[in-house]
Amino acid sequence: MVFRTEALPAADRIDYWVELMGRTHAPMELRSEHTDDFRASQRVLDLGEVTVWSATYQPLDIRRTPKLIRQSDPEAYHLSLVVEGTGTGEWRYRETEYKPHDLIVTSSSLPTDFRSTTGPVTILALETPKDLLPLPRDMAPRIVGAPVSARDGMGALLARFLTQLTADTTAYQPSDGPRLGTVLNDLVAALFAHLLEAGDCLPPETRRQALTLRIQAFIREHLHDPHLTPAAIAAAHHISTSYLHRLFRDEDATVAAWIRRLRLEAARRDLTDPALHALPLHAIAARWGFPRATDFSRAYRAAYGTTPKEHRHQALHGHE
Repeated sequence: MVFRTEALPAADRIDYWVELMGRTHAPMELRSEHTDDFRASQRVLDLGEVTVWSATYQPLDIRRTPKLIRQSDPEAYHLSLVVEGTGTGEWRYRETEYKPHDLIVTSSSLPTDFRSTTGPVTILALETPKDLLPLPRDMAPRIVGAPVSARDGMGALLARFLTQLTADTTAYQPSDGPRLGTVLNDLVAALFAHLLEAGDCLPPETRRQALTLRIQAFIREHLHDPHLTPAAIAAAHHISTSYLHRLFRDEDATVAAWIRRLRLEAARRDLTDPALHALPLHAIAARWGFPRATDFSRAYRAAYGTTPKEHRHQALHGHE
């Protein structure tokens, strides 16, 4: 989806942009010295639960107030890669200047005040639901507003992927969206874990949560590997298997059950994807770490009350 204020009368543009931001992101207050002829554009990519967009706009003051948060909170983390323009971001806990090649992390649940100092401003951004990144609320202030460079390390890895993704989408099919969203979400989880672990003298609980985030991102990245076991995960992170199980005590499943659930959810997406209708069931099973089709079918029925074959037939028949 592409939105451009130039398609509207000049007097209506800033109000339109305020309404658009409220619908695609969250309600916010916007002020600009260019209200007589405000120019802005936004291109939105729907990647399942993750949303990505690129936007260019004239200098703005953007505020997310406690009142607006009480009115509507999508419960999401927002990451912006600054391509052009400079400004400042102010939160209850810190104030940060931003410039090109910076990554800005914000939360829809925390008051925010952005001020553009030079423009136009161009950003590449993503928004991901908080429930996909199980970060305790008391740790969010450690990440929100923290300066992150996109020139090296985890920030550069995320920025390169985001830049390549938004540069040209012609090579992707609609069914690729959720998969790309999963990759982005894993990169965000890894970045958050890195930021938490990089803090000086962090309390043990914070380091434990950061490690859990990193392990969960690792699991999502290796779901296809049939040898992804608790022992293998523990070894890859230089911890004992018993400690790994303790990390997952606060989750809603054991490590093995968590892996199985993610694999079944991924297989379920493939089964309902018309672009993969010719892919054999055993290939989908193997693709998501089930080398034995019978094990896959048994686990699928236990989770969803139907066999993979029946579910695929119902989904594709309905699609047709």
